[in-house]
Amino acid sequence: MQHTATHCNTLHHTATHYSKIQYTATHCNALQRTATHCNTLWCTVAHCNTLHHTATHCHTLQHTATHCNKLQHTTTHCIALRCTSIRCNTLHHTATYYNTLQHAAIRCNTLQHTVPHCNTMQTPATHCNTLRNTATHCNTLRHTATHCITL
Repeated sequence: MQHTATHCNTLHHTATHYSKIQYTATHCNALQRTATHCNTLWCTVAHCNTLHHTATHCHTLQHTATHCNKLQHTTTHCIALRCTSIRCNTLHHTATYYNTLQHAAIRCNTLQHTVPHCNTMQTPATHCNTLRNTATHCNTLRHTATHCITL
């Protein structure tokens, strides 16, 4: 009976040891599942950080593109203003030249009225020839002014 009792104690000890091993194995499996879950969460966090970094980079690029578009619009506006300024300067020079020709034409008309008066008066030939030369010069100026106005 002692042998049976010893054998029973051994079996009980073995069963207790087996229960502890089974409990440890169950606990180990639970820890392994927790570790796997933790690794999955860590990968998710790392992926999330990567996505956040990418989104931040994209946002920076969007701001850069917006700034570039504003600069391009400003440059286009500046070029348009420069072209307008050049055209304005050209028109100003043309107007100044036209005003000069207009003054010459008015003077020429005045001299042209003087020539018939000279012919009527029959003043000395030298004076009349001078006026005639002046009138010819005025006619040339008038022709030039007419040509300029046509342009």
